[in-house]
Amino acid sequence: MPYFIDLGAGPAEEDCAQLGQSPNFDSLNRLEIAVYKSALIARYGPPPPGCRLAGLSNRHDFGRYVELVLHIENELDEAVADYATRVEEGLATWREAGFTAPVEYNGETPTIVHADPADAVISALLITRPGPNGLFPIPDFAVLHGNLTQAYPAEAAAANARLAEAADA
Repeated sequence: MPYFIDLGAGPAEEDCAQLGQSPNFDSLNRLEIAVYKSALIARYGPPPPGCRLAGLSNRHDFGRYVELVLHIENELDEAVADYATRVEEGLATWREAGFTAPVEYNGETPTIVHADPADAVISALLITRPGPNGLFPIPDFAVLHGNLTQAYPAEAAAANARLAEAADA
């Protein structure tokens, strides 16, 4: 029987858009959910067949908000069960996945750092890239970078193009 695991609206120890308080809540919430999904993919890899990461809309007295869930369609599949166990904890911080926060909350008006989820992925690919010697400065970056490259080939190509452009400058 299909079910889902609620993963929240972003990493547990990070600020996120607040329904009824944050200006432009809907757009900030959607942005943060999309980037959180990518960050979880960086950390844990793409979901195997039989489950998927998706936004789930919820009602509240102040309106609607979206949280990220792992929708499980086949709980008997070992790969699905393993993925669910790993991803269920979510992330504590954006940095755990090589990401920067897509939105900063340092005052009354939130500052959008990455308006497009693809830009957040490209940034994470650049942050976690190997050095000129082909080695990763932090061993964990190899996993993050590999997962992002596999899941987001267009963004990986864009990150590589930026690096090539910078090298030619």
